[in-house]
Amino acid sequence: MARYIVLGKFTEQGVQDLRNLRQNVEQNIRRGEQLGMNVQGWYLAMGQYDFIVVVEGRDDETMVAQAISVASRARTETLRVFTLDEADAIIQKLG
Repeated sequence: MARYIVLGKFTEQGVQDLRNLRQNVEQNIRRGEQLGMNVQGWYLAMGQYDFIVVVEGRDDETMVAQAISVASRARTETLRVFTLDEADAIIQKLG
C-alpha cells in the first residue's frame, strides 16, 4: 500500500464543530477503513496546519475520495511519501 501524509486546516465549519473533534475524526477513520485505508496516526498540530494524518491507502484515487468526504470541515494537502527502501528502488531506475 502507498503511504501518505495529510496536512489539514479546519474550515470555518470545522472550527465551529471542534467540540465534536474526536467523534468526527473517528467517523472519518471508519470511512477511510471502508475505502481500504489504514490510518497509522492522527495528530493535532501547532503552526501552519491544524492536524496531520499518517495513512496507508490503496491508491491516489482513494485518497482523493477521502479528501472530498471531509472537504466541508477541512482543507487538506496530501503528500505521497516513500520509505528509504522505496527511495533506493526509485534511484535504481535512474540507471
